[in-house]
Amino acid sequence: MRTRERWTAVAVAATLAAATPMCAQASFGATPVRTVEATRTPPPPSARTSALTAVARASADRLALADLVAAAKYGTGEPISDPARERAVLDDVAERSAARGLDRHLTTAVFRDQIEASKDVQRGLFARWARNPSERPTRRPDLVEEVRPRLDRITVRLLDGLASVGQPRARLSCVPRLMAGAVREAGEHRFDGLHTRALFRALPSVC
Repeated sequence: MRTRERWTAVAVAATLAAATPMCAQASFGATPVRTVEATRTPPPPSARTSALTAVARASADRLALADLVAAAKYGTGEPISDPARERAVLDDVAERSAARGLDRHLTTAVFRDQIEASKDVQRGLFARWARNPSERPTRRPDLVEEVRPRLDRITVRLLDGLASVGQPRARLSCVPRLMAGAVREAGEHRFDGLHTRALFRALPSVC
């Protein structure tokens, strides 16, 4: 089975096994937004498995912020896709890769997957809010002042995690270890099916 097919299969299984159909990061109705950085301090990776876990954790934290991005855009007419912004992010991580000894093609592939996964969540939330007006966000976050600084901090964590994993990315054990970390993080974040599928969409390029 090819790598992406394996990720898809595990994502489906994890979605079906999800016990709580709710993303804890979302701000629907009167539900307060949970601050990822304030509640989750990532431990320094000390081994290959913990490094892969750190990658899965950073990816999940980044994906949780897609709810805020969606809330900032919903009802404004602003498109979900922003090619100029996406290119700036990819160029930035490619430039930062050299200082960490990372292959820029790897990092851009990983972050391209992160971006696509985030857009999947935003599209899913737009559709959900259109169907269920009572679930629409009650405030509009500021993308520039509130959301992007948090995304930038997670970018650093994700790059550092990739650097810590190093060459073991190419080993056969990389995929199952990263999958296990993703399943654990989906549970920790209380991701619903939409967010769980997106998390598994965000990670295949890592291994």
